[in-house]
Amino acid sequence: MRPRRAISFLVAFLLSICGVGLVTGTGTAHAAVACDVTYAKNDWGSGFSATITLKNLGDALSGWTLTYAYAGDQKLTQGWSGTWSQSGRNVTVTNAGWNGALANGATTQIGANFTYTGTNTDPTSFSINGTVCNGSGSGGGGGGGGGGGGTTGPAPALHVSGNRLVTASGATVRLRGANRSGGEFMCVQGRGIWDGPVDDASINAMVAWKITAVRIPLNEECWLGLSNIDSRYGGTAYQTEVKGFVSRLEAHGITPIVEMHWNYGTYTGPSSGCSDVHATCQKPMPDAQYAPSFWTGVANAFKGDDAVVFDLFNEPYPERATGGETSGWTCWRDGGTCSGIPYQVAGFQSLVNAVRATGATNVILVGGLAYSNDLTQWLQYRPTDPKNNLAAFAHIYNFNSCSSTSCYDGQLAPVAAQVPLTLSEIGENDCSHGFVDTLMNWADAHAVGYLGWTWNTWDCSSGPSLISSYDGTPTSYGVGLRDHLVATN
Repeated sequence: MRPRRAISFLVAFLLSICGVGLVTGTGTAHAAVACDVTYAKNDWGSGFSATITLKNLGDALSGWTLTYAYAGDQKLTQGWSGTWSQSGRNVTVTNAGWNGALANGATTQIGANFTYTGTNTDPTSFSINGTVCNGSGSGGGGGGGGGGGGTTGPAPALHVSGNRLVTASGATVRLRGANRSGGEFMCVQGRGIWDGPVDDASINAMVAWKITAVRIPLNEECWLGLSNIDSRYGGTAYQTEVKGFVSRLEAHGITPIVEMHWNYGTYTGPSSGCSDVHATCQKPMPDAQYAPSFWTGVANAFKGDDAVVFDLFNEPYPERATGGETSGWTCWRDGGTCSGIPYQVAGFQSLVNAVRATGATNVILVGGLAYSNDLTQWLQYRPTDPKNNLAAFAHIYNFNSCSSTSCYDGQLAPVAAQVPLTLSEIGENDCSHGFVDTLMNWADAHAVGYLGWTWNTWDCSSGPSLISSYDGTPTSYGVGLRDHLVATN
C-alpha cells in the first residue's frame, strides 16, 4: 500500500516512540519501591533476545535502575529503551529519558540481545533502585510472552521447503496477520518512529486476533541515518526501536517481516508518487546508491535469527517507467540503468546477493510488477538464491487489476504451486470486508498466506485500517480479518 493515500488522515502521535501505559509521576526523595518484573526470551541457540517488563507497584518514580544477574556466560551485545551495561554476570539498566517516570501501576518494557554458550538459564531475581521485586519471574511462568495476556511463546525459525514455509521440525507455516505501518513515514516526516504504540499491550491485542505474522514497513534513509533525518528518529535510534519491536513480536510467537518500503531517488515519470529525491513516497524500484547498504545492515542485524523474514521492497512498478512488461521485468531482476528511471536501480538479484553476503540465511520475500499486483513472469525472472530460501508475495486490493478469483487462478496459483506465496497486503477501501473474505477463502484453499493492511487507527475508507483502537477494536473492514483468523487459526 502507498501510505500517501492515507497520511492526510493521520494524527501526529507526539509520544509515538514511547508506547502507551507510561504515566508521568512525581518522584519523591525517598520513594517506597515495590515492583514486579516479567522476563521473556527468544532463544536461537547461540544468542537470544531478552524482553523485560517492569511494573511499578510502589510510590511514583522519577527514575529507575534495574539490576539482575545471569548464572552462565551470557554476554550483552545490544540493549534498547534504556542504558544497558554488564560487569561479569551482573546486568544493570538505567531508564531512558522517556520512560523514567513511572506512576503507581505504570509499566515499561525494555530489551536486549545477548550471546551465550552452554545453558541459557533465566535470571531468578530482579531489583529496582536496590529493592528486590517480589513479583520477579521468567518467561517460563508466563508462556514466554513478555508480559502475559494471550502470549504463545517464541516465533519459530523458518525455511523454504518446496512451496511451503516450514519450521525446523517440518511443520508448515503460513504467514497470516497484519501490517503495522508507521516506521516507513513517521521518521522521514520528523514526527517520531512509530505511528501509535508497538508495546506489549498492543501486541497482545494482535495475539487476541490470532495474528501470527506482522509486516513492518521501514524507511531506507531512516535506517541508514542519512543527513536529512532527525537523529532522534534515524540511525542507531531507529535501528534500536526496530530491533526491539521485532524481539517483542517474536516473544509473542509472531513472525516479524521486515520490509523496505520507501527509498531514495528522484522519479517524476508515470505513476510518480512525489518529485522528492528523499524517501518520502513509493518509488518504482530500489536505488543502487543506498538499498544494498540498507539490506546489508538489516541482514547483519537479524542474521542468526531465522524467525525474521526479509521483504526486499514494497511495490515495484518499473514497467510504468520503462514502457513495457519485458523491460520492466528485466529492470526488476537486473537493475542498473533502466529506461525512464533517472537513478541507478538495484535489481532484486543484487539485493538477494547483498543479504546472502552477510551470511544471513533468513527467508527472503520478493514481489512482482504493478505495485506487486502482477506475478505473471515472476517464476521466469526470479532471482537466484544460493540458500534456496526465496518466496513470493503479491498485494491484492479491490481496486487492483488482479482482483478476481479468475485472475488469482491464472496468475497466483501457478506461483503458489512452486514457491511459498504470501499476499503480504490485502484490503479494500469501502469499509467493508466482502472482498477480503472471498480473497482469504481463496488463499486458504491454495495454502497461501495473507496480511491485512493495516494495524493503524486511520479512516478505514482511506487507509484502509483494521482497527479503531490499539486495544484491537476492529473497524467494519477489520471485522472480516479478525473473525476469519479467529475461526481458522
